[in-house]
Amino acid sequence: MNFEHQDNATKGEFFLNNDAGQRIAEISYLWRDDQTIIADHTWVDDSLRGQGVARKLLDRLAEFAREKSLKIVPTCSYVVVMFKREPTAFSDVAA
Repeated sequence: MNFEHQDNATKGEFFLNNDAGQRIAEISYLWRDDQTIIADHTWVDDSLRGQGVARKLLDRLAEFAREKSLKIVPTCSYVVVMFKREPTAFSDVAA
């Protein structure tokens, strides 16, 4: 999946739109400071449930954090659970 990315230096998101341009999945973050982002929301449309899309979004966010040498503070319940469930997968980006 090729996620699009938007960032305005205050907040950002990785997302997927369908062919009609409608949003069908997203993970968003807020900038806390120059080295830290807060993962605050994850959403996947019912049509994509069970396909691992939320995890792919989280992996893309973690990749972004690694590229920029950022730490992630999870406040989104999905991200909190995934950071606890797979600590070694995210230990380098966990705040």
